[in-house]
Amino acid sequence: MPAAFGYDIPLSGTLMKQSIAVWMMALVASCAPVQPVDTTTRAAVSASTPTLQGFADRSPVRVTRSNGQMAQDFLDLTFRMESGRAIATMSRFETPITVRVIGDMPATLPSDLDALLARLRKEAGIDIRPTQSDSASITIQAIPQRTLQRAVPKAACFVVPRVRDWSEYMQNRSSRNVDWATLTTREHASIFVPSDAAPQEIRDCLHEELAQALGPLNDLYRLPDSVFNDDNIHAVLTGFDMLMLRTTYAPELRSGMTRQQVAAALPSVLARLNPAGGSERPTNDPDTSRDWINAMETALTNGASPGVRRDSAARAVRIARTLGWTGPREGFSYYAMGRLEVGNNSQAAIVAFETADRIYRASAATQIHAAHIAVQKAAFTLSAGDAITTIELADLAIPLAREHQNAALLATLMMFKAEALDLQGGSVAAEALRLDSLPWARYGFGNDNNVRARLAEVRGLRPF
Repeated sequence: MPAAFGYDIPLSGTLMKQSIAVWMMALVASCAPVQPVDTTTRAAVSASTPTLQGFADRSPVRVTRSNGQMAQDFLDLTFRMESGRAIATMSRFETPITVRVIGDMPATLPSDLDALLARLRKEAGIDIRPTQSDSASITIQAIPQRTLQRAVPKAACFVVPRVRDWSEYMQNRSSRNVDWATLTTREHASIFVPSDAAPQEIRDCLHEELAQALGPLNDLYRLPDSVFNDDNIHAVLTGFDMLMLRTTYAPELRSGMTRQQVAAALPSVLARLNPAGGSERPTNDPDTSRDWINAMETALTNGASPGVRRDSAARAVRIARTLGWTGPREGFSYYAMGRLEVGNNSQAAIVAFETADRIYRASAATQIHAAHIAVQKAAFTLSAGDAITTIELADLAIPLAREHQNAALLATLMMFKAEALDLQGGSVAAEALRLDSLPWARYGFGNDNNVRARLAEVRGLRPF
């Protein structure tokens, strides 16, 4: 799946591509598999910058849906691949899990991984520990982004079973050995992450790919509160994700169980793990149509002409309307339309963003989605010289970006607010806010050049 939520500033197509390609790869959603097998992927300042203090060590989103609905989600996540192909039996690790890191390890990777493993032990109840042994259950290998994308061109990162390193993967990548659907029990897997990407991108890859190495292999566009969604709104594992993983490793379940066997066990498992979830039956939430997925992939993937991409986004909107969808899928359709109208039809872009914003704000589960839309809207209001509205948009979205541990989003919102403060004559407050944004920007954007470019792009929106 292509790049999802980027922060496109309405100036030019070149700038929009730069926003996506240079510093928002952490939000690239899962991409097309290497043929002929399914591969689980995550889609394609000065030197004195202050040190990032880090985020709270907790799930950014609580579980809110009924156990009945989450049972259906678990089955759809566990027994299908991202391509839609069915998986005959459940698989998981059946022994304590060890994780090693090899390759050109970025400086932020060890601490981010330690925090993630601690959360998995605490929130998902998984016996998972770091190791230096080459017999580790899971290997995380950091390799140059160019090398990684030569093998899987659109992937920011990906995970494959039955291999212990990149060399072994390259030898087996076209064989059934790396086909998740052929597993009965998981014994070894490797996660490949870019060694030269922004720290946030690498962290986000760790969260999604380690979760899929351990449990669900599918992504569902209908989920508003999960990393298992190809829109990649959520940067780190949520409470829902941890519950799915805890369920995967429940003693009532085991590798080799069929969908029917798991379905029969889930009500009692979820009642024990999530007693607040009740026993309400799932709502009628239909599968995401392949036509809509294809339209979104065309709209959000570089390659097709701008006109074809805009037509595809409009087709996705029509499909969502026809099928009566509400929530994340409908909102994402309008988001794609708005993003592709930037630089082509500003009024159409604004209407699409406003529609997406209205859809997202209707539910407590999609407030972080609305925070992403706030960046798009702030770009227009800042360009119009509307400092008050720009500050209001930023003030509403900044706490959400912080809560959801998205440093790139947080830094960008702070930069917009700083420029708006400057417009009001508050240069001292503006400069202080820019300084505060720098550690988040460094983590989110990856290097000083990208941070300076983002500051310049936001500043360039101000009317002169």
